[in-house]
Amino acid sequence: MQRIKSFPTSLALLLSLFTMIFVAACGDTGSNASSSSNGPVTVTFMTWEAKDTNKAIDAAMQKFMQQNPNIKVQRIESPNSDYGQKLSSLSVAKKLPDIFWAGNDTEQQYGGQGLLYDWTEYASKSDNKLDFSKFAPASIENWKNNGKLYGLPTLMNTYGVWYNEDLFKKAGLSLPKPGWTYDEMLHDAQVLTQKSGSKVTRYGLWNPPDDPFAVSDCAVSAGGQSFADKTVNPTKVTAGPEFIACARKYIDAVQNGYVTPPSYNSQNNPLMDNAPQAFVSGQIPMFYNGQWFAQTFLQSKPSFKYGFAPLPVEKDAVQPYDAVGICSPSYVKNPDAVWKVMQFLASGVWESVLPSAPVAPTAYLPSSNAYFDTLKSDGLTTVADTVNYELNTQKKLGIRFLSSWTQKGQDIITANWENVLYGKTPVEAGTQKMVQQLNDLIQQSSAP
Repeated sequence: MQRIKSFPTSLALLLSLFTMIFVAACGDTGSNASSSSNGPVTVTFMTWEAKDTNKAIDAAMQKFMQQNPNIKVQRIESPNSDYGQKLSSLSVAKKLPDIFWAGNDTEQQYGGQGLLYDWTEYASKSDNKLDFSKFAPASIENWKNNGKLYGLPTLMNTYGVWYNEDLFKKAGLSLPKPGWTYDEMLHDAQVLTQKSGSKVTRYGLWNPPDDPFAVSDCAVSAGGQSFADKTVNPTKVTAGPEFIACARKYIDAVQNGYVTPPSYNSQNNPLMDNAPQAFVSGQIPMFYNGQWFAQTFLQSKPSFKYGFAPLPVEKDAVQPYDAVGICSPSYVKNPDAVWKVMQFLASGVWESVLPSAPVAPTAYLPSSNAYFDTLKSDGLTTVADTVNYELNTQKKLGIRFLSSWTQKGQDIITANWENVLYGKTPVEAGTQKMVQQLNDLIQQSSAP
């Protein structure tokens, strides 16, 4: 009788043991967070960073794991040059890591397609490590898609004018600074331009901020409407009188040869193929681009003094918005652990990384101190001041469309805007034609 009674218990133990062996043998076939009763949860992440930056991130993650022994963080190797292609292939195969680097446009596209994990509920918890009121203005708002938060912004790109201080002083010009005007910038470009007869031998301003989104910054600063009614998923584009007036400033500058024209490239001037190096060599007085060149210029050590100024203003301060960040696929298996790593990747990790790689300020403003301290210690005070000014500017406008039809919209701009700047098409007629085509695209894309 005892043997009969004990049989079910023995069978249950055998089945339980078999199940444990089977699970251990099969393992977790996915690339997402996994856990074991005998070990920590594993959270995987993937970046587009260069080797040195990844090394600094790995070192910071070691400290994170020491403070969080229940979480093992593993970085997945990926090439930074073909990152977008790798991201796309992993998305199709449903093998995305728990966390991956993404631009705001990718986040909006993937989020709209239902491919991302919705962190809205987690962000509302009171025990978060992050104070969401301390993110840079517009960063969290523009990371949402229909009210849902599909990730966190991590770094903010700012855009402005790199200038050769020595050439400015030689020409008797005041140095650019926050609050300078568009007319002052283009006047400086005229003075700094050199010509031999009718041929330009040195443009005063390279890569001017003259695309429709940058012209929109000028228009809104003057009190007009923005080109796109919303940064994320715009429903309409507009080019009002202020937009046309700002466009005329650049059209005049292009026709008079004070700024590089739209098609100025390596085919007619080898310098354009590598403008940053041309700037370092002293051949460019002003160069409009991002703050990330600070690291390049520090390493190159130009023989002249240089500085960085924000986008000019007409009346009110308006600056470009461009954030990158981190997202997770919709199928993460352990969101609690992933969220804890997400918060660290949006804040504390950069406090360790940016001193050795000052590429950009953090969207989470308290973690930007390391970035600003590094710039100032290296003598780049104007860069630190300009980036800080732009980060805290309340009014920010996007530098591109953030929607599922982004590429088609850009194709329409490319087909129309160059002719407007060259004066081949009348500014009002050419601009309105482009606006109409874009609004037609928006309506077609939103149709059921």
